Amino acid sequence: MHLTQGLELYPDTTVTQVLFKQVRNATELRQKAVEGKINGALINPTMVLSPFQVLVAANKAVHLQTAGKMKTRTLNSEIIFNLSPTNNISEAFKRFGISDGNDSVLVVLVHKRDKLPSLSDITAMVDGQQLPVDDVSSLSDIAKIKKLYKIPPQEEKCGSLLDAVVCRMAAKDVM
Repeated sequence: MHLTQGLELYPDTTVTQVLFKQVRNATELRQKAVEGKINGALINPTMVLSPFQVLVAANKAVHLQTAGKMKTRTLNSEIIFNLSPTNNISEAFKRFGISDGNDSVLVVLVHKRDKLPSLSDITAMVDGQQLPVDDVSSLSDIAKIKKLYKIPPQEEKCGSLLDAVVCRMAAKDVM
């Protein structure tokens, strides 16, 4: 049900993603994250096309943390920020973080390879139904994603929507 992947450039670091739908306690989860009781990024999965997109954001966040160049205060907030196509931090949280009205959540945990966090603790906190992470695309709002990332129809003819999104995530620092 969860997806755990290592980071190629940081072999001792692993990213685990856990997806939930029909979540009834988004307000409580967001508050726990703010208080530091959940050590993970809580992402709105309607703005995510694929687990790969989240892995790219997490990899970039770990890299910026290692280099001491994060733009936000924590690794978890940096993951959310790196999903955004713009450099506006509050806009990134509004679009990609969970809000009180969300009925689904993607939990992203970054940890040492040999120290998998207790997933039962996370699943116990979320009042919702766990889904396989690969099903995240079934929750995606394609129209909102295309609008936010400003993807014209012509671009989809020469590559995938995921390619366009990841390209914009990666290029935001140089534009």
